[in-house]
Amino acid sequence: MAEDIINVSGEHYVLATTALAAEQNRIVKHEDTFAVFDTHGDVRSRIFSTQGLFHNGTRYLSEYQLSFEGRRPLLLSSDISRDNHLITIDLTNPDLILDAKQQIRRGSIHIFRSKFLWKGRCYEKYRIRNYDLVPLSFTIAINLASDFADIFEVRGMMRTSRGEHGEILAGEGLIDIPYMGLDKILRRTHIEFSRMPDSVGPDRAEFSIRLGRHEEIEFEAVVSCLEEGGAAQKQDSYVRAYQESARLFRTARGRESVIRTSNEEFNTLVERAVSDLRMLLSEVDGGILYPDAGIPWFSTPFGRDGLITAWETLWFNPDISRGVLEYLASNQAREVVEEQDAEPGKILHEVRMGEMTNTGELPFSKYYGSADATPFFIMLAGDYLLRTGDTDFIEMLWPRIRQALVWIDTYGDIDGDGFVEYARMSAHGLQNQVWKDSFDSMFHEDGSLAEAPIAACEVQGYVFAARRQAAFIGKRLGLDKIAGDLLAQAEDLRKRFELTFWDDGLPGYVLALDREKRPCRVRASNMGHCLFAGISSPDRARIVTEALMDDTFFSGWGVRTLARGQPRYNPMAYHNGSIWPHDNAIIADGMARYGWKKEAGRILEAMFHMSQFTELGRLPELFCGFERRPDQGPTLYPVACSPQAWAAASVFSLLRSCLGLTIRATTREVHFSRPYLPEFLDAVHIQNLTVGDGTIDFSAIRHHNDVSIQVTERKGALSVSINK
Repeated sequence: MAEDIINVSGEHYVLATTALAAEQNRIVKHEDTFAVFDTHGDVRSRIFSTQGLFHNGTRYLSEYQLSFEGRRPLLLSSDISRDNHLITIDLTNPDLILDAKQQIRRGSIHIFRSKFLWKGRCYEKYRIRNYDLVPLSFTIAINLASDFADIFEVRGMMRTSRGEHGEILAGEGLIDIPYMGLDKILRRTHIEFSRMPDSVGPDRAEFSIRLGRHEEIEFEAVVSCLEEGGAAQKQDSYVRAYQESARLFRTARGRESVIRTSNEEFNTLVERAVSDLRMLLSEVDGGILYPDAGIPWFSTPFGRDGLITAWETLWFNPDISRGVLEYLASNQAREVVEEQDAEPGKILHEVRMGEMTNTGELPFSKYYGSADATPFFIMLAGDYLLRTGDTDFIEMLWPRIRQALVWIDTYGDIDGDGFVEYARMSAHGLQNQVWKDSFDSMFHEDGSLAEAPIAACEVQGYVFAARRQAAFIGKRLGLDKIAGDLLAQAEDLRKRFELTFWDDGLPGYVLALDREKRPCRVRASNMGHCLFAGISSPDRARIVTEALMDDTFFSGWGVRTLARGQPRYNPMAYHNGSIWPHDNAIIADGMARYGWKKEAGRILEAMFHMSQFTELGRLPELFCGFERRPDQGPTLYPVACSPQAWAAASVFSLLRSCLGLTIRATTREVHFSRPYLPEFLDAVHIQNLTVGDGTIDFSAIRHHNDVSIQVTERKGALSVSINK
């Protein structure tokens, strides 16, 4: 039954045997390694299936539990540093009667655990202190196991066969657990202790401890994820590894601006978002920084996710966009590979590592099943050029942009009707190749599923915007004829789109056209992306805005992916009634583009209020679309990724949309169009906003009827303009 569910639900379906939302996990990440611990600092995947230490798409630790005289210690506190670097846990002993002569009262022993990831290893320090008035003797143990499950197995996919577990080596203060995968790669979980265990076995290390009054001991454990053929990394001590990793986490990646506001709770949301993005950035292809999509399910480069994350953060850290563009350009498809849904000029959808990908059980080693990443790549390139003036870089990208345009006109337009459609070639590929990629996200007003090829409304908007941005780039590069042709093509598409996709009866843009060109007359949030792309007429943008802000769409926590009352509406569904922060950020940007700033501000305020009900104050991948109830928080989605890159980045996009901020590096101009701030923000202060070789600090101050902009510091010949 589980296998049938997974097959019909598509690659992004996650089998929910336990709820991430209820677990209060502690999550850390460094490069291709991440860990999901519980609040005790343990891994208990038999109870909470998502927990573990993962490296390159494989779980290297599936169990890791600390016990005190065979009992679980009592939790005093558990926290993770604001930079998402260090997990700290305070524990104590429960009441214990060891024998007729010895009793350990609750709270006599303090156990402090701290742990972090660095270069494929989990470093952990234990500090144990006796606060009793008499010496105490006791035993602590660490029980562990490694199942070497592929991340897709953890998500619920069934396999007909697996690799072989080798003989476990235990002794001399170490445990080494080998696994030979079906991909012929030897993986090993290697655990070393700085204190020699009194007994050590294949799944347990035990320490007999005697502490005098107020005596304290320390020892360390290092868990290494080793992969045959991988570059050998020298194992540092806990102290040295911590110093090196802390230095990295303290260093801003790229030219980040500093954002402070009058609202301290909003500042917490911003700080956590910055920390999440820094943690999710990984080095790929020799040092390019690219944001992994999210933990635990999508800790890998995704094309669409990276592009949207880059766009959301472009104004305050353009280096993320440069890395995303460079990586995706270098991995652009060169030929037709049906099993990967690859076609010349197409932009990558995702990259995966792990046994199931290596053996070909899944097509995602490099997978191109995305209809929207290719036009969004061109859109981001144009926005990046406007923001930075980096003509040399964009000129280098121009051949890749041209290839992307060729894909749009040929492979993207399967039937030559002028609209971009998608239909998978791979039997294992995604059925729906847009951001709502669940198997049931594209359907008709009677609930029946649309058949491919499918032309989604937002993809046409993206193509319109891509052609306009390519024209902007072409003009900058002196290619006036190409630029003129692209503008004409964009205008022709806009006219045909309005005639074909608009439906007065909804009212709004239909979700998509199916293989027979029948419109999917469904009220979905996708129409908000058409405002974002600028393909809508002002009158229709008003109608769409009003629709998205009525109570069938807007729950009080944000805009739902599907309006209440539509067929297949379910506020607990992944794409058919839930609320996604990045979707709301794109919609708000579209509303602001057409002057609907108060509506964009309502969305920002809703996302802010939502974050106040989540652990660590971060925005998750998505949450349920139930109506907002007085004095109650939102309903969390059980298996949402958190942190998630485009969710974390959405707060920056929402803020920029409200301020109407545009940066034009070539003319060295910072422009504000009808700046607006919702009531919970009296002031926003931005420092170190880079424009070319200059920087500017400014404050946006909310007044009764408007927002003023006050420049507090300026370096370089920069101008500031305001359109009210």
